[in-house]
Amino acid sequence: MMEGCEYAISNAEAFAERLSRELQVLDGANIQSIMASEKQVNILMKLLDEALKEVDQIESKLSSYEEMLQSVKEQMDQISESNHLIHLSNTNNVKLLSEIEFLVNHMDLAKGHIKALQEGDLASSRGIEACTNAADALLQCMNVALRPGHDMLLAVKQQQQRFSDLREHFARRLASHLNNVFVQQFTQALLQLYNRSYFLSVPGHDQSSTLAQHSVELTLPNHHPFHRDLLRYAKLMEWLKNTDYGKYEGLTKNYMDYLSRLYEREIKDFFEVAKIKMTGTTKESKKFGLHGSSGKLTGSTSSLNKLSVQSSGNRRSQSSSLLDMGNMSASDLDVADRTKFDKIFEQVLSELEPLCLAEQDFISKFFKLQQHQSMPGTMTEADDLDGGGLSRPHNSGTPLPVSSEKDMIRQMMTKIFRCIEPELNNLIALGDKIDSFNSLYMLVKMSHHVWTAQNVDPASFLSTTLGNVLVTIKRNFDKCISNQIRQMEEVKISKKSKVGILPFVAEFEEFAGLAESIFKNAERRGDLDKAYTKLIRGVFVNVEKVANESQKTPRDVVMMENFHHIFATLSRLKISCLEAEKKEAKQKYTDHLQSYVIYSLGQPLEKLNHFFEGVEARVAQGIREEEVSYQLAFNKQELRKVIKEYPGKEVKKGLDNLYKKVDKHLCEEENLLQVVWHSMQDEFIRQYKHFEGLIARCYPGSGVTMEFTIQDILDYCSSIAQSH
Repeated sequence: MMEGCEYAISNAEAFAERLSRELQVLDGANIQSIMASEKQVNILMKLLDEALKEVDQIESKLSSYEEMLQSVKEQMDQISESNHLIHLSNTNNVKLLSEIEFLVNHMDLAKGHIKALQEGDLASSRGIEACTNAADALLQCMNVALRPGHDMLLAVKQQQQRFSDLREHFARRLASHLNNVFVQQFTQALLQLYNRSYFLSVPGHDQSSTLAQHSVELTLPNHHPFHRDLLRYAKLMEWLKNTDYGKYEGLTKNYMDYLSRLYEREIKDFFEVAKIKMTGTTKESKKFGLHGSSGKLTGSTSSLNKLSVQSSGNRRSQSSSLLDMGNMSASDLDVADRTKFDKIFEQVLSELEPLCLAEQDFISKFFKLQQHQSMPGTMTEADDLDGGGLSRPHNSGTPLPVSSEKDMIRQMMTKIFRCIEPELNNLIALGDKIDSFNSLYMLVKMSHHVWTAQNVDPASFLSTTLGNVLVTIKRNFDKCISNQIRQMEEVKISKKSKVGILPFVAEFEEFAGLAESIFKNAERRGDLDKAYTKLIRGVFVNVEKVANESQKTPRDVVMMENFHHIFATLSRLKISCLEAEKKEAKQKYTDHLQSYVIYSLGQPLEKLNHFFEGVEARVAQGIREEEVSYQLAFNKQELRKVIKEYPGKEVKKGLDNLYKKVDKHLCEEENLLQVVWHSMQDEFIRQYKHFEGLIARCYPGSGVTMEFTIQDILDYCSSIAQSH
């Protein structure tokens, strides 16, 4: 159309008018067409009416159907609601069943367990195992974590009350049975103790008749069978500790009470045997103040007698011990006696140590007390051995933390073995009373045992007790050293006999020799070194003091002999801390030997010595040596006169008298006579050469000579030494 009307754009009005005309033509054609099809329209209208009737019928049927569906809908709604209620009921039933099963599974105790708790045999292993399992099951039932609302149920309350009654009943039954076991074991042990040959505390019992049997062994009774029987109840004790701490604590106190009395009897009798073995016989034990099984030392402390130097003879009989304890000197005790004491003391410690360790280990396992700190979240050794720990209680008692449990172990051990420390102290006092040097043995042995115990557990009862006793031994050792020094200061010398080797010098040699053998591989060498330093200073000071006071024996001889003895002792023993004192002793010995020789040699040629001393004095005044012969008192004639007074025969006689005098001064023990005589010979020859030199220088060409020669001197000295 647009293509046929190219002018439409340029002439719109003409184009619109054309369209209008064509539209009118089409409308007329339509009307004519409709009017031509009226018959068909009527047929269509009739069909429409029939259709409407059909629609009405359909609507009527639909309405009836709707009514029927409405009824079905109501029925389906009812069915749906019923299904929901059924599902809800099923859900509730499942939950209720779960709760019932929980309560039944966790709060139902088997009849066998109930029977075991009520009347189970606690004496047999099978019965103990059944009771242990039942107690474990009961504790699990009581400690079950109830869900909210469970505690309001009457059945739960009744079951809890039943469990509580069972627990109380079984706790009472268990505590009563264990108390009976304690009493039975205590009684059995006492009977065994009475049957042992060293049980000394029976009223009217003759101590000497029993102890005359020296075959009695120094041993402590073995408690392992008792421990083995009681350890069967270890899990039940743990159960009691976690459920009824009051009864657990009561059992603990009863056990400590019975055991402390039993151990007190056993240990006191054990120490009584040790004391009697130390003293040898019951008669000697009475001398040291031992009475009965208490083992206490009676009587006053023995006095320390002053030392006195006797005449020559047996040196050991000259000097009593530095510590004259109970009229029994160290010189009366030989090495065998001290070795016996050492073995007995070591046996005592060797018996006590395993006894204490075994008892401590038993207490830890039986009473379920931890000895060592365990890491959080880890199983302790006791739990591992016993198959795991039981739950903590929620009502009775409060278990102790680990540190408090360790303290409780120490407290129990202290109460059970309360007699060990005083008995050890009594034994130490007896050993010190028998022989003060025994403190050396005790110091070494006790130090070793303390060191061993501290390596295991520094805070244990054994370590603490032995440490306390070691302090006492160390105090006795220091007292021994102080007493020796005091005895040195109190020494008195005889005015009628020669001094010889002083008692405290000989005793120092004995002490040092004994100490070196005892402390050979000891841990406490420092204690001995300090004692050495104190003693050697005291020896040096008091040797000089006695030498100054000596009237019968020259001072130089006292100093020479005693310092020679000290030097020989230190050289033989090779005590490293006394090297300086060894050198000092050697120097003092050498100095006083020389002094004594020079002093003694002035007497055989006394006039000759005085003459040449005068000559030397003139030379010292400034007179020339060759002019001395012009002095009236020292001319050639005077020289010849003096020399004639000492012919060979007189010299030999003078030397012989000198030898005898020296022999009187010196003691036999030190055997220094030949040493001193040889030194005098050398000094005499030196003086002879000195005199000849003075003659040659002061009297040249005079032809004056001594009437004896050096060879004569050698012959004289050799002949005199051989003749004596």
